[in-house]
Amino acid sequence: MFGRKKHTNPRIDTLVGKSAKLVGDMEFSGGLHLDGRVVGNIRGVADGKSALSISEHGGVDGTVEAASVVLNGSVNGDIFARERVVMGAQARVNGNVSYGIIEMAPGAIITGKLMPLAGARAAQPVLSSASGSTAALSDDEILTGASKVA
Repeated sequence: MFGRKKHTNPRIDTLVGKSAKLVGDMEFSGGLHLDGRVVGNIRGVADGKSALSISEHGGVDGTVEAASVVLNGSVNGDIFARERVVMGAQARVNGNVSYGIIEMAPGAIITGKLMPLAGARAAQPVLSSASGSTAALSDDEILTGASKVA
């Protein structure tokens, strides 16, 4: 409905269990599901198909980089998602989030900056006034919900 694509569950090629703790940087291809803890950076290969999902039990102390990130746990570091970030209600980020598209459930918390990647600017919301004129919203207006109607 309304032209939105249905999300399919990404294929999981690698699983880090709830009782596991990895110390060091990690690089993956395909799908990675994290139930445990990683102390280090996680990077998906740049083929455009890397998908990282972090459960409510999982967490990362380091930078996360992947095409797609689904977060229900915590990240203490920056997130770079070339395509999409989906944040569940229990998601916590202490760092900046760079994204192509972002979806956030009520309750998700980001302590840092939201930074759309190049090409995402074309999808910027537009405000339409009663007189029919349109004006692009600034980043501050989008984040605070404030808008100006001329």
